[in-house]
Amino acid sequence: MSSFNRRAFLASAAGAGMLPFLRVLPATAQTRDTLVTVFGQTINSLDLHRVGTNRASYQVAINCYDRLVGFGAKQLPSGEMSYDYDTIVPELAESWTTSEDGLTITFKLKPNATFWDGSKVTAEDVKWSLDRAVSAGGFPTTQMAAGGFFRPDQFEVVDEETINVKLDYPSKLALPNLAVPVPFIINSSVAKANATEADPWAMEYLHTTPAGSGAFKVTRWDQGQQLVYERNDAWIGGELPAVQRVIVREVPSAATRRALVERGDVQISFDIPDRDASELADKLTVHSTPIENCIHALCLNTKFAPFQDADVRKAVAYATPYDAIFEAAAYGRGAKLWGGDTEITDIAWPRAFPYTTNLDMAREHMAKSGFPDGFEVTLSISLDLVSWMEPAALLIQEAMAQIGIKVTVDRIPGANWRTVALVDKTLDMHLENFGGWLNTPCYYFFWAYQKDRLFNSSAYDNPVVHELTERTLHMAIDDPEYAPLIKQMFEIVIEDLPRIPLYQPALNVAMNGADGYEFWFHRQLDVRPLTGAGA
Repeated sequence: MSSFNRRAFLASAAGAGMLPFLRVLPATAQTRDTLVTVFGQTINSLDLHRVGTNRASYQVAINCYDRLVGFGAKQLPSGEMSYDYDTIVPELAESWTTSEDGLTITFKLKPNATFWDGSKVTAEDVKWSLDRAVSAGGFPTTQMAAGGFFRPDQFEVVDEETINVKLDYPSKLALPNLAVPVPFIINSSVAKANATEADPWAMEYLHTTPAGSGAFKVTRWDQGQQLVYERNDAWIGGELPAVQRVIVREVPSAATRRALVERGDVQISFDIPDRDASELADKLTVHSTPIENCIHALCLNTKFAPFQDADVRKAVAYATPYDAIFEAAAYGRGAKLWGGDTEITDIAWPRAFPYTTNLDMAREHMAKSGFPDGFEVTLSISLDLVSWMEPAALLIQEAMAQIGIKVTVDRIPGANWRTVALVDKTLDMHLENFGGWLNTPCYYFFWAYQKDRLFNSSAYDNPVVHELTERTLHMAIDDPEYAPLIKQMFEIVIEDLPRIPLYQPALNVAMNGADGYEFWFHRQLDVRPLTGAGA
Protein backbone atom coordinates (compact mmCIF):
# COMPACT_ATOMS: atom_id res chain seq x y z
CA MET A 1 0.00 0.00 0.00
CA SER A 2 1.17 3.50 -0.72
CA SER A 3 0.46 6.89 0.77
CA PHE A 4 1.62 10.37 -0.18
CA ASN A 5 2.01 13.57 1.81
CA ARG A 6 3.86 16.43 0.12
CA ARG A 7 3.47 20.19 0.58
CA ALA A 8 4.39 23.09 -1.62
CA PHE A 9 1.83 25.89 -1.41
CA LEU A 10 1.21 27.91 -4.54
CA ALA A 11 2.76 31.36 -4.31
CA SER A 12 0.03 32.77 -6.48
CA ALA A 13 -2.88 31.64 -4.31
CA ALA A 14 -3.19 34.89 -2.40
CA GLY A 15 -3.62 36.90 -5.57
CA ALA A 16 -6.03 34.54 -7.31
CA GLY A 17 -9.56 35.74 -7.91
CA MET A 18 -12.53 33.86 -6.49
CA LEU A 19 -14.58 31.61 -8.70
CA PRO A 20 -18.20 32.79 -9.03
CA PHE A 21 -19.83 30.32 -6.62
CA LEU A 22 -17.69 31.56 -3.74
CA ARG A 23 -19.63 34.81 -3.73
CA VAL A 24 -22.43 33.05 -1.88
CA LEU A 25 -20.16 31.93 0.97
CA PRO A 26 -20.62 33.72 4.28
CA ALA A 27 -18.20 36.61 4.75
CA THR A 28 -16.57 34.69 7.62
CA ALA A 29 -15.32 32.01 5.22
CA GLN A 30 -11.88 33.54 4.89
CA THR A 31 -11.19 34.12 8.59
CA ARG A 32 -8.57 32.26 10.62
CA ASP A 33 -11.24 30.44 12.64
CA THR A 34 -12.99 29.03 9.57
CA LEU A 35 -12.09 26.25 7.14
CA VAL A 36 -13.84 25.73 3.81
CA THR A 37 -13.98 22.27 2.26
CA VAL A 38 -15.48 21.12 -1.04
CA PHE A 39 -16.60 17.71 -2.24
CA GLY A 40 -18.59 16.36 -5.15
CA GLN A 41 -21.49 14.58 -3.48
CA THR A 42 -24.81 15.78 -2.08
CA ILE A 43 -25.89 15.64 1.56
CA ASN A 44 -29.54 14.59 1.38
CA SER A 45 -30.37 14.29 5.10
CA LEU A 46 -29.03 15.23 8.52
CA ASP A 47 -30.27 11.93 10.02
CA LEU A 48 -28.32 8.77 9.21
CA HIS A 49 -31.17 6.56 10.47
CA ARG A 50 -33.68 7.92 7.95
CA VAL A 51 -34.61 5.70 5.00
CA GLY A 52 -32.82 6.88 1.87
CA THR A 53 -30.04 8.78 3.63
CA ASN A 54 -26.96 8.62 1.40
CA ARG A 55 -23.35 8.00 2.39
CA ALA A 56 -22.32 11.64 2.00
CA SER A 57 -24.75 12.47 4.82
CA TYR A 58 -23.05 10.19 7.32
CA GLN A 59 -20.63 13.00 8.14
CA VAL A 60 -23.34 14.73 10.18
CA ALA A 61 -23.58 11.75 12.54
CA ILE A 62 -19.81 11.86 12.97
CA ASN A 63 -19.35 15.57 13.56
CA CYS A 64 -22.59 16.52 15.31
CA TYR A 65 -23.32 13.51 17.51
CA ASP A 66 -21.39 11.46 20.05
CA ARG A 67 -21.44 7.73 20.58
CA LEU A 68 -20.71 5.89 23.79
CA VAL A 69 -17.22 5.13 22.46
CA GLY A 70 -15.05 5.95 19.48
CA PHE A 71 -11.86 4.78 17.81
CA GLY A 72 -8.45 6.15 18.67
CA ALA A 73 -5.90 7.54 16.21
CA LYS A 74 -2.56 6.20 15.01
CA GLN A 75 0.23 7.18 12.68
CA LEU A 76 0.67 4.99 9.62
CA PRO A 77 4.18 4.01 8.41
CA SER A 78 3.78 6.69 5.72
CA GLY A 79 3.38 9.38 8.36
CA GLU A 80 -0.34 9.80 7.67
CA MET A 81 -2.79 9.88 10.55
CA SER A 82 -5.57 7.30 10.63
CA TYR A 83 -8.25 5.99 12.93
CA ASP A 84 -7.07 2.99 14.98
CA TYR A 85 -9.44 0.03 14.80
CA ASP A 86 -7.67 -1.72 17.68
CA THR A 87 -8.07 1.14 20.16
CA ILE A 88 -11.48 2.02 21.64
CA VAL A 89 -11.65 5.39 23.41
CA PRO A 90 -14.37 7.15 25.46
CA GLU A 91 -16.81 9.62 23.94
CA LEU A 92 -19.92 9.84 26.13
CA ALA A 93 -18.89 6.87 28.25
CA GLU A 94 -16.43 7.58 31.03
CA SER A 95 -15.65 3.87 31.45
CA TRP A 96 -17.02 0.42 30.67
CA THR A 97 -16.69 -3.12 31.94
CA THR A 98 -17.53 -6.46 30.35
CA SER A 99 -18.91 -9.36 32.36
CA GLU A 100 -16.89 -12.58 32.60
CA ASP A 101 -19.29 -14.39 30.26
CA GLY A 102 -18.99 -11.58 27.68
CA LEU A 103 -22.75 -11.04 27.62
CA THR A 104 -23.07 -7.68 29.40
CA ILE A 105 -21.17 -4.43 28.80
CA THR A 106 -21.83 -1.82 31.49
CA PHE A 107 -21.17 1.81 30.54
CA LYS A 108 -20.75 4.67 33.02
CA LEU A 109 -21.53 8.02 31.39
CA LYS A 110 -19.46 11.15 31.88
CA PRO A 111 -21.33 13.12 34.55
CA ASN A 112 -20.69 16.47 32.83
CA ALA A 113 -21.85 15.45 29.33
CA THR A 114 -24.51 17.81 27.98
CA PHE A 115 -26.53 18.26 24.82
CA TRP A 116 -26.41 21.49 22.84
CA ASP A 117 -29.39 22.88 24.77
CA GLY A 118 -27.49 22.41 28.06
CA SER A 119 -29.51 19.42 29.28
CA LYS A 120 -27.66 16.46 30.79
CA VAL A 121 -26.95 13.37 28.68
CA THR A 122 -28.56 10.49 30.57
CA ALA A 123 -28.81 6.74 30.23
CA GLU A 124 -32.43 7.25 29.12
CA ASP A 125 -31.15 9.23 26.12
CA VAL A 126 -28.69 6.46 25.33
CA LYS A 127 -31.36 3.77 25.51
CA TRP A 128 -33.83 5.74 23.37
CA SER A 129 -31.16 6.32 20.74
CA LEU A 130 -29.99 2.70 20.62
CA ASP A 131 -33.62 1.51 20.60
CA ARG A 132 -34.11 3.76 17.55
CA ALA A 133 -31.05 2.36 15.78
CA VAL A 134 -32.20 -1.27 16.10
CA SER A 135 -35.81 -0.37 15.18
CA ALA A 136 -35.37 2.07 12.29
CA GLY A 137 -35.00 -0.69 9.69
CA GLY A 138 -32.79 -0.77 6.63
CA PHE A 139 -29.07 -0.17 6.79
CA PRO A 140 -28.86 1.16 10.40
CA THR A 141 -30.67 -1.84 11.85
CA THR A 142 -28.62 -4.33 9.83
CA GLN A 143 -25.43 -2.56 10.93
CA MET A 144 -26.50 -2.86 14.58
CA ALA A 145 -27.20 -6.57 14.04
CA ALA A 146 -23.61 -7.05 12.86
CA GLY A 147 -22.50 -6.32 16.42
CA GLY A 148 -25.13 -8.54 18.02
CA PHE A 149 -27.71 -5.80 18.71
CA PHE A 150 -31.22 -6.73 17.59
CA ARG A 151 -33.85 -5.56 20.11
CA PRO A 152 -34.61 -2.68 22.50
CA ASP A 153 -34.64 -5.07 25.47
CA GLN A 154 -30.86 -5.42 25.06
CA PHE A 155 -30.38 -1.88 26.38
CA GLU A 156 -31.14 -1.53 30.10
CA VAL A 157 -31.03 1.68 32.16
CA VAL A 158 -29.43 1.07 35.56
CA ASP A 159 -29.44 4.66 36.78
CA GLU A 160 -29.09 8.15 35.30
CA GLU A 161 -25.44 7.62 34.43
CA THR A 162 -25.27 3.83 33.92
CA ILE A 163 -26.56 1.61 31.13
CA ASN A 164 -26.16 -2.12 30.45
CA VAL A 165 -25.83 -3.44 26.91
CA LYS A 166 -26.75 -7.12 26.86
CA LEU A 167 -25.77 -9.63 24.20
CA ASP A 168 -27.30 -12.95 23.22
CA TYR A 169 -23.76 -14.28 22.71
CA PRO A 170 -20.26 -12.83 23.02
CA SER A 171 -19.08 -10.98 19.93
CA LYS A 172 -15.75 -9.48 18.91
CA LEU A 173 -17.71 -6.87 16.94
CA ALA A 174 -19.95 -5.62 19.77
CA LEU A 175 -17.74 -2.88 21.20
CA PRO A 176 -16.26 -1.63 17.90
CA ASN A 177 -19.77 -1.60 16.41
CA LEU A 178 -20.75 0.96 19.05
CA ALA A 179 -17.98 3.21 17.68
CA VAL A 180 -19.21 3.36 14.05
CA PRO A 181 -21.43 6.29 12.94
CA VAL A 182 -24.79 4.49 13.34
CA PRO A 183 -25.33 4.27 17.17
CA PHE A 184 -25.20 8.03 17.79
CA ILE A 185 -26.84 9.49 20.88
CA ILE A 186 -29.78 11.86 20.41
CA ASN A 187 -31.35 14.34 22.82
CA SER A 188 -34.42 12.18 23.38
CA SER A 189 -36.45 14.95 25.05
CA VAL A 190 -36.16 17.13 21.96
CA ALA A 191 -36.84 14.20 19.65
CA LYS A 192 -39.90 13.04 21.58
CA ALA A 193 -41.30 16.56 21.63
CA ASN A 194 -41.20 16.51 17.83
CA ALA A 195 -42.36 12.93 17.30
CA THR A 196 -45.84 11.97 16.16
CA GLU A 197 -47.92 8.83 16.26
CA ALA A 198 -47.03 8.22 12.62
CA ASP A 199 -43.37 9.15 13.23
CA PRO A 200 -42.46 7.91 16.73
CA TRP A 201 -38.71 8.29 16.11
CA ALA A 202 -38.96 11.91 14.92
CA MET A 203 -37.43 11.04 11.57
CA GLU A 204 -38.89 14.10 9.84
CA TYR A 205 -37.72 16.53 12.52
CA LEU A 206 -34.19 15.15 12.83
CA HIS A 207 -33.92 15.00 9.04
CA THR A 208 -33.41 18.78 9.07
CA THR A 209 -32.66 19.57 12.73
CA PRO A 210 -29.98 17.55 14.55
CA ALA A 211 -30.21 17.33 18.34
CA GLY A 212 -26.92 16.06 19.70
CA SER A 213 -24.03 16.61 22.04
CA GLY A 214 -21.26 16.48 19.44
CA ALA A 215 -18.32 18.72 18.70
CA PHE A 216 -20.17 20.74 16.04
CA LYS A 217 -23.70 22.01 15.49
CA VAL A 218 -25.29 22.58 12.08
CA THR A 219 -26.11 26.28 11.82
CA ARG A 220 -27.08 26.26 8.14
CA TRP A 221 -28.02 23.67 5.55
CA ASP A 222 -28.81 24.73 2.00
CA GLN A 223 -29.55 21.36 0.44
CA GLY A 224 -27.53 20.79 -2.71
CA GLN A 225 -25.25 23.73 -1.92
CA GLN A 226 -23.62 23.87 1.49
CA LEU A 227 -23.65 22.86 5.14
CA VAL A 228 -22.14 25.02 7.88
CA TYR A 229 -20.76 23.54 11.13
CA GLU A 230 -20.28 25.71 14.23
CA ARG A 231 -18.16 24.48 17.15
CA ASN A 232 -19.87 23.37 20.36
CA ASP A 233 -17.62 24.94 23.00
CA ALA A 234 -19.16 22.75 25.73
CA TRP A 235 -18.13 19.49 24.02
CA ILE A 236 -16.48 16.96 26.34
CA GLY A 237 -16.38 13.97 23.96
CA GLY A 238 -12.74 14.67 23.08
CA GLU A 239 -10.24 17.46 22.60
CA LEU A 240 -12.03 20.71 21.67
CA PRO A 241 -11.60 21.39 17.93
CA ALA A 242 -9.15 24.11 16.96
CA VAL A 243 -11.42 25.73 14.38
CA GLN A 244 -14.71 27.41 15.19
CA ARG A 245 -16.46 26.94 11.87
CA VAL A 246 -16.28 24.54 8.93
CA ILE A 247 -18.15 25.22 5.70
CA VAL A 248 -18.81 22.19 3.49
CA ARG A 249 -19.58 23.15 -0.09
CA GLU A 250 -21.08 20.76 -2.64
CA VAL A 251 -19.32 21.28 -5.98
CA PRO A 252 -20.19 18.60 -8.57
CA SER A 253 -17.41 19.52 -11.01
CA ALA A 254 -14.08 17.86 -10.16
CA ALA A 255 -12.30 20.45 -12.30
CA THR A 256 -13.84 23.29 -10.29
CA ARG A 257 -12.96 21.64 -6.99
CA ARG A 258 -9.39 21.22 -8.16
CA ALA A 259 -9.12 24.86 -9.22
CA LEU A 260 -10.51 26.06 -5.90
CA VAL A 261 -8.04 24.19 -3.72
CA GLU A 262 -5.14 24.79 -6.08
CA ARG A 263 -5.73 28.55 -5.98
CA GLY A 264 -6.17 28.55 -2.20
CA ASP A 265 -9.80 29.73 -2.37
CA VAL A 266 -10.75 26.71 -0.22
CA GLN A 267 -8.57 24.83 2.23
CA ILE A 268 -9.69 21.23 1.63
CA SER A 269 -10.93 19.28 -1.38
CA PHE A 270 -12.23 15.95 -0.11
CA ASP A 271 -12.34 12.67 -2.07
CA ILE A 272 -10.61 13.97 -5.17
CA PRO A 273 -10.11 11.79 -8.27
CA ASP A 274 -6.95 9.69 -8.45
CA ARG A 275 -5.74 11.67 -11.45
CA ASP A 276 -5.95 14.95 -9.54
CA ALA A 277 -4.23 13.37 -6.54
CA SER A 278 -1.37 12.25 -8.76
CA GLU A 279 -0.97 15.63 -10.45
CA LEU A 280 -1.36 17.77 -7.32
CA ALA A 281 0.94 15.73 -5.07
CA ASP A 282 3.96 17.92 -5.86
CA LYS A 283 2.06 21.18 -5.36
CA LEU A 284 -0.15 20.72 -2.31
CA THR A 285 -0.53 18.43 0.67
CA VAL A 286 -2.21 15.35 -0.80
CA HIS A 287 -3.27 12.51 1.50
CA SER A 288 -3.82 9.27 -0.40
CA THR A 289 -4.71 6.38 1.90
CA PRO A 290 -5.78 2.87 0.79
CA ILE A 291 -9.24 2.27 2.24
CA GLU A 292 -9.28 -0.62 4.70
CA ASN A 293 -11.67 -3.46 3.88
CA CYS A 294 -12.67 -1.79 0.59
CA ILE A 295 -12.63 -3.24 -2.91
CA HIS A 296 -13.44 -1.83 -6.34
CA ALA A 297 -14.99 -4.80 -8.08
CA LEU A 298 -16.56 -5.97 -11.31
CA CYS A 299 -19.81 -7.64 -10.27
CA LEU A 300 -21.60 -10.37 -12.23
CA ASN A 301 -25.29 -10.69 -11.38
CA THR A 302 -26.22 -14.31 -10.76
CA LYS A 303 -29.77 -13.61 -12.00
CA PHE A 304 -28.35 -13.13 -15.53
CA ALA A 305 -28.24 -16.52 -17.31
CA PRO A 306 -24.71 -16.36 -18.77
CA PHE A 307 -23.26 -15.45 -15.37
CA GLN A 308 -24.80 -18.55 -13.85
CA ASP A 309 -22.20 -20.46 -15.89
CA ALA A 310 -18.95 -20.92 -13.93
CA ASP A 311 -16.86 -20.99 -17.10
CA VAL A 312 -18.28 -17.67 -18.27
CA ARG A 313 -17.43 -16.07 -14.95
CA LYS A 314 -13.87 -17.37 -15.15
CA ALA A 315 -13.60 -16.22 -18.75
CA VAL A 316 -14.54 -12.72 -17.65
CA ALA A 317 -11.99 -12.86 -14.82
CA TYR A 318 -9.18 -13.90 -17.17
CA ALA A 319 -10.17 -11.32 -19.82
CA THR A 320 -10.27 -8.37 -17.39
CA PRO A 321 -7.37 -5.95 -18.09
CA TYR A 322 -6.29 -5.40 -14.47
CA ASP A 323 -3.04 -3.52 -15.05
CA ALA A 324 -4.61 -1.14 -17.56
CA ILE A 325 -7.53 -0.44 -15.22
CA PHE A 326 -5.21 0.22 -12.29
CA GLU A 327 -3.24 2.77 -14.29
CA ALA A 328 -6.14 4.42 -16.14
CA ALA A 329 -8.73 4.45 -13.35
CA ALA A 330 -6.59 4.55 -10.19
CA TYR A 331 -3.43 6.18 -11.54
CA GLY A 332 -1.51 3.51 -9.66
CA ARG A 333 -2.89 4.60 -6.26
CA GLY A 334 -4.23 2.02 -3.82
CA ALA A 335 -3.31 -1.68 -3.92
CA LYS A 336 -3.46 -4.38 -6.61
CA LEU A 337 -5.93 -7.23 -6.07
CA TRP A 338 -5.01 -9.63 -8.88
CA GLY A 339 -2.23 -12.12 -9.48
CA GLY A 340 -2.35 -13.54 -5.96
CA ASP A 341 -1.11 -16.93 -4.82
CA THR A 342 -3.33 -19.90 -5.50
CA GLU A 343 -2.55 -21.29 -2.04
CA ILE A 344 -4.31 -19.46 0.82
CA THR A 345 -1.91 -19.26 3.76
CA ASP A 346 -3.36 -16.31 5.71
CA ILE A 347 -6.65 -14.46 6.33
CA ALA A 348 -5.58 -11.02 5.11
CA TRP A 349 -8.43 -9.06 3.52
CA PRO A 350 -8.69 -7.48 1.00
CA ARG A 351 -6.53 -10.01 -0.80
CA ALA A 352 -5.36 -10.52 -4.36
CA PHE A 353 -7.38 -13.18 -6.20
CA PRO A 354 -5.26 -15.63 -8.27
CA TYR A 355 -6.46 -14.35 -11.66
CA THR A 356 -4.43 -12.38 -14.21
CA THR A 357 -5.15 -11.08 -17.69
CA ASN A 358 -4.82 -14.16 -19.89
CA LEU A 359 -6.90 -14.13 -23.08
CA ASP A 360 -5.96 -17.71 -23.97
CA MET A 361 -7.39 -18.93 -20.65
CA ALA A 362 -10.41 -16.69 -21.13
CA ARG A 363 -11.16 -18.12 -24.59
CA GLU A 364 -10.66 -21.66 -23.29
CA HIS A 365 -13.29 -21.13 -20.60
CA MET A 366 -15.70 -19.50 -23.06
CA ALA A 367 -15.33 -22.49 -25.39
CA LYS A 368 -16.21 -24.86 -22.53
CA SER A 369 -19.16 -22.78 -21.40
CA GLY A 370 -22.77 -22.90 -22.49
CA PHE A 371 -22.18 -19.67 -24.43
CA PRO A 372 -19.24 -20.47 -26.74
CA ASP A 373 -20.38 -17.92 -29.32
CA GLY A 374 -20.63 -15.15 -26.74
CA PHE A 375 -23.56 -12.96 -25.71
CA GLU A 376 -24.57 -9.34 -25.18
CA VAL A 377 -24.63 -7.65 -21.77
CA THR A 378 -24.98 -4.16 -20.32
CA LEU A 379 -22.21 -2.93 -18.02
CA SER A 380 -23.63 -0.26 -15.69
CA ILE A 381 -21.74 2.53 -13.95
CA SER A 382 -22.76 5.40 -11.68
CA LEU A 383 -22.42 8.98 -12.90
CA ASP A 384 -21.39 9.91 -9.35
CA LEU A 385 -18.31 7.70 -9.73
CA VAL A 386 -17.30 8.23 -13.34
CA SER A 387 -13.75 9.26 -12.46
CA TRP A 388 -12.84 5.59 -11.94
CA MET A 389 -15.85 3.69 -13.26
CA GLU A 390 -15.85 5.10 -16.80
CA PRO A 391 -12.22 4.36 -17.71
CA ALA A 392 -12.55 0.93 -16.10
CA ALA A 393 -15.79 0.21 -17.99
CA LEU A 394 -14.37 1.23 -21.37
CA LEU A 395 -11.33 -1.00 -20.88
CA ILE A 396 -13.55 -3.90 -19.81
CA GLN A 397 -15.80 -3.31 -22.84
CA GLU A 398 -12.82 -3.52 -25.18
CA ALA A 399 -11.39 -6.61 -23.48
CA MET A 400 -14.66 -8.57 -23.44
CA ALA A 401 -15.10 -8.02 -27.17
CA GLN A 402 -11.99 -10.15 -27.68
CA ILE A 403 -13.73 -13.21 -26.19
CA GLY A 404 -17.10 -12.69 -27.90
CA ILE A 405 -18.92 -10.76 -25.17
CA LYS A 406 -20.50 -7.59 -26.58
CA VAL A 407 -20.68 -5.02 -23.77
CA THR A 408 -22.80 -1.86 -23.83
CA VAL A 409 -21.90 0.71 -21.16
CA ASP A 410 -24.87 2.29 -19.38
CA ARG A 411 -24.34 5.42 -17.26
CA ILE A 412 -26.89 5.68 -14.42
CA PRO A 413 -27.54 8.91 -12.46
CA GLY A 414 -26.06 8.74 -8.97
CA ALA A 415 -29.44 9.49 -7.39
CA ASN A 416 -30.81 6.24 -8.86
CA TRP A 417 -27.74 4.05 -8.41
CA ARG A 418 -28.32 2.80 -4.87
CA THR A 419 -31.85 1.68 -5.68
CA VAL A 420 -31.15 -0.22 -8.90
CA ALA A 421 -27.73 -1.62 -7.96
CA LEU A 422 -28.08 -2.39 -4.27
CA VAL A 423 -31.78 -2.53 -3.38
CA ASP A 424 -33.36 -4.00 -6.53
CA LYS A 425 -30.14 -5.75 -7.70
CA THR A 426 -31.23 -5.47 -11.34
CA LEU A 427 -27.89 -4.65 -13.00
CA ASP A 428 -26.55 -7.64 -14.96
CA MET A 429 -22.92 -6.46 -14.98
CA HIS A 430 -21.72 -3.46 -13.02
CA LEU A 431 -18.88 -1.84 -11.11
CA GLU A 432 -19.13 -1.49 -7.35
CA ASN A 433 -17.05 -0.15 -4.47
CA PHE A 434 -18.17 -1.52 -1.12
CA GLY A 435 -15.97 -0.95 1.94
CA GLY A 436 -16.61 -2.62 5.29
CA TRP A 437 -16.59 -0.49 8.44
CA LEU A 438 -15.41 -3.19 10.84
CA ASN A 439 -12.02 -4.40 9.76
CA THR A 440 -12.47 -8.18 9.56
CA PRO A 441 -13.07 -10.41 6.51
CA CYS A 442 -16.19 -11.96 8.05
CA TYR A 443 -17.75 -8.50 8.33
CA TYR A 444 -17.08 -7.82 4.63
CA PHE A 445 -18.69 -11.17 3.79
CA PHE A 446 -21.68 -10.32 6.00
CA TRP A 447 -22.50 -7.34 3.76
CA ALA A 448 -21.22 -8.39 0.34
CA TYR A 449 -21.61 -12.18 0.08
CA GLN A 450 -24.60 -13.11 2.25
CA LYS A 451 -27.98 -13.59 0.58
CA ASP A 452 -30.15 -10.45 0.39
CA ARG A 453 -27.61 -8.13 2.04
CA LEU A 454 -27.59 -4.58 0.69
CA PHE A 455 -24.10 -4.63 -0.80
CA ASN A 456 -24.46 -8.10 -2.33
CA SER A 457 -25.31 -6.46 -5.65
CA SER A 458 -24.59 -9.70 -7.55
CA ALA A 459 -27.54 -11.39 -5.78
CA TYR A 460 -25.10 -14.13 -4.80
CA ASP A 461 -26.63 -17.02 -2.85
CA ASN A 462 -24.33 -19.73 -1.56
CA PRO A 463 -25.74 -21.43 1.55
CA VAL A 464 -22.29 -22.63 2.64
CA VAL A 465 -20.82 -19.11 2.51
CA HIS A 466 -23.87 -17.78 4.33
CA GLU A 467 -23.48 -20.34 7.12
CA LEU A 468 -19.72 -19.84 7.41
CA THR A 469 -20.24 -16.09 7.69
CA GLU A 470 -22.78 -16.59 10.46
CA ARG A 471 -20.34 -18.84 12.33
CA THR A 472 -17.35 -16.54 12.06
CA LEU A 473 -18.97 -13.10 12.42
CA HIS A 474 -18.93 -13.05 16.22
CA MET A 475 -16.17 -15.63 16.75
CA ALA A 476 -12.94 -14.40 18.35
CA ILE A 477 -10.12 -14.02 15.85
CA ASP A 478 -7.81 -16.12 18.05
CA ASP A 479 -10.33 -18.98 18.16
CA PRO A 480 -8.52 -21.96 16.54
CA GLU A 481 -11.54 -22.54 14.28
CA TYR A 482 -11.64 -18.97 12.94
CA ALA A 483 -8.78 -18.94 10.40
CA PRO A 484 -9.63 -22.32 8.78
CA LEU A 485 -13.26 -21.24 8.32
CA ILE A 486 -12.24 -17.89 6.82
CA LYS A 487 -9.86 -19.63 4.40
CA GLN A 488 -12.73 -21.91 3.35
CA MET A 489 -14.87 -18.83 2.63
CA PHE A 490 -12.06 -17.36 0.54
CA GLU A 491 -11.71 -20.56 -1.49
CA ILE A 492 -15.40 -20.65 -2.32
CA VAL A 493 -15.79 -17.04 -3.49
CA ILE A 494 -12.53 -17.15 -5.45
CA GLU A 495 -14.00 -20.13 -7.30
CA ASP A 496 -17.56 -18.73 -7.60
CA LEU A 497 -16.51 -15.18 -8.63
CA PRO A 498 -19.72 -13.20 -8.13
CA ARG A 499 -17.37 -10.25 -7.53
CA ILE A 500 -14.07 -9.88 -9.40
CA PRO A 501 -11.73 -7.63 -7.38
CA LEU A 502 -10.00 -4.95 -9.45
CA TYR A 503 -8.06 -3.00 -6.83
CA GLN A 504 -8.22 -1.61 -3.32
CA PRO A 505 -8.92 2.11 -3.78
CA ALA A 506 -7.33 5.05 -2.01
CA LEU A 507 -9.17 7.99 -0.45
CA ASN A 508 -7.57 11.20 -1.70
CA VAL A 509 -7.73 14.56 0.06
CA ALA A 510 -5.98 17.76 -1.11
CA MET A 511 -5.22 20.48 1.45
CA ASN A 512 -4.03 24.04 0.96
CA GLY A 513 -4.04 25.99 4.22
CA ALA A 514 -5.24 23.24 6.57
CA ASP A 515 -3.72 20.44 8.65
CA GLY A 516 -4.89 17.72 11.02
CA TYR A 517 -6.54 15.38 8.51
CA GLU A 518 -7.24 11.83 9.72
CA PHE A 519 -8.32 8.96 7.46
CA TRP A 520 -11.51 7.14 8.51
CA PHE A 521 -13.04 3.88 7.32
CA HIS A 522 -16.43 5.54 6.71
CA ARG A 523 -14.87 7.68 3.94
CA GLN A 524 -16.33 10.91 5.29
CA LEU A 525 -14.50 13.99 6.56
CA ASP A 526 -14.10 14.11 10.33
CA VAL A 527 -13.77 17.87 10.87
CA ARG A 528 -13.01 17.60 14.60
CA PRO A 529 -9.19 17.26 14.39
CA LEU A 530 -8.71 19.82 11.60
CA THR A 531 -6.59 22.92 12.11
CA GLY A 532 -5.39 25.80 10.01
CA ALA A 533 -1.98 25.25 8.41
CA GLY A 534 0.81 25.62 10.95
CA ALA A 535 -1.58 25.77 13.92
